[in-house]
Amino acid sequence: MRLAELSERSGVSVAMIKYYLRQGMLAPGRKVGATTADYDESHLRRLRLVRALIEIGRLPVATAKEVIGYVDDDSLDRTMRLGAALWALPHGPDPDESDESVVAARGEVDRLLEMVGWSTARELGELSPDHRALIVAVATLRRLGYSWDAELMAPYARLMHQAAVRDLDFVETHPSEAEKVEVAVAATILVDPILCALHRLAQQEESARRYGL
Repeated sequence: MRLAELSERSGVSVAMIKYYLRQGMLAPGRKVGATTADYDESHLRRLRLVRALIEIGRLPVATAKEVIGYVDDDSLDRTMRLGAALWALPHGPDPDESDESVVAARGEVDRLLEMVGWSTARELGELSPDHRALIVAVATLRRLGYSWDAELMAPYARLMHQAAVRDLDFVETHPSEAEKVEVAVAATILVDPILCALHRLAQQEESARRYGL
């Protein structure tokens, strides 16, 4: 397809497509003339991913570009590409090492990871921004007087592992390596709100069942 059709099908303006091309977030089309190029379904898929990152995920363009860079880095294996892309996504503040609640939370997170057998998460530790975010969240709950500990978190962790299995089963249905990484990143941006909404709906449902409307 030509640029105008790519714009129409993707919903992205020609000017923005040219910008993404200059930024390296979209591969160049196949040259068919001095000023024209052909684009294919991979370009359309990539534009949809970029739109999801920026419009739905609310990522700054610079962050979206970094994520896309990892998606395209075929010098890395799939685990490294996906991990680097996900780590580039925005995360919350780092733990405050002067806070005693952080110390207690770190211990509970460590116990949790050992309890559920997440050896990779234990090995990476606080190199992972998600590990750090978990510590911050647990520390905040503990400061509020809620004693969130490893035993309380373990059932949640096991449910999340089941969700991760489903995520990667879905990833495996896509044929190319690039598509697998792209869909994994897109799913992180788009499935997180779904999981959050389902969690809240489930709480509402269970509350109504227990306590009435």
